[in-house]
Amino acid sequence: MDPRTIQEVVKKMENFQVTIRHIEGVPLLGSTCDAWDIIYGFQARGDDILIATYPKAGTTWMQEIVDLILQEGDAQKGRRAPCFIKVPFIDLIPPKPMPSGVELAQTMKSPRVLKTHLPINLLPPSFWEKNVKAVYVARNAKDCMVSYYYFQKINKGLPPPGTWENYFSAFLSGDVPWGSWFDHVIGWWKAMDKHQILFIFYEDMIEDPMREIRKVMKFLGKDLSDEVLENIKHHTSFQTMKENPMTNFSVFPNVIFDQTISPFMRKGTVGDWKNHFTVAQNIIFDEEYKKKMEGSGLNFRTEL
Repeated sequence: MDPRTIQEVVKKMENFQVTIRHIEGVPLLGSTCDAWDIIYGFQARGDDILIATYPKAGTTWMQEIVDLILQEGDAQKGRRAPCFIKVPFIDLIPPKPMPSGVELAQTMKSPRVLKTHLPINLLPPSFWEKNVKAVYVARNAKDCMVSYYYFQKINKGLPPPGTWENYFSAFLSGDVPWGSWFDHVIGWWKAMDKHQILFIFYEDMIEDPMREIRKVMKFLGKDLSDEVLENIKHHTSFQTMKENPMTNFSVFPNVIFDQTISPFMRKGTVGDWKNHFTVAQNIIFDEEYKKKMEGSGLNFRTEL
């Protein structure tokens, strides 16, 4: 990442005002809405691999797993660039001179690995026209909420989350960037019958990373030895990624990503929500969850 680019972005971030607008009822960053025609018109290629998630569901983790599977476990190649350069985020429009995800993707050779947080109804249609393979990672809503709260505290490109009490209500009603967690996971889950989607649970990845890495490998049509898979598991472990400047976002100064508040790689566990939810909040959450998820066929674990 060119230091001059970062310096210019820093200058812009000092007076940056985050706005939220809506596309088809989904709250998105104003910059994303401004470029919506370009994003929605994105041209996928048949051999693209899409990583789709609701924010803070293990996106960076899966990006590294997929990238290292394609690199056959070569950790040096895995460190060739920061994760956000290797895997363009197609619905993000950062301040110039940083390229947008779409611009980055257009310069890349195939096969490309791409990332999105878009709910399925807003995904550019070319992904389905080209029958692209998508890996969707889903994380239980309670841990997702806590992780997103801290992420909005440190990421100056997102609106500040306010108090935990206010954030709890905003998340539950879907009034956060990229919208409702419930709509997101259910939408992608239901689309599995129609498209090439591998649906992976974050909790399963924590419980048995080798099993889940193997699933991804098979889905991508690769055949790697156990030794290579062990190497991938090591290089995508929480501790290794936390120390890796290509994955821990330490290339960004505090004016963009203020990791003095909370590290980008914070805990990576299941059940941290118990340290944040009050008894009353847990009751409110469980009632809402039951209403929204009933009949979806989706089951999440909130502890291991």
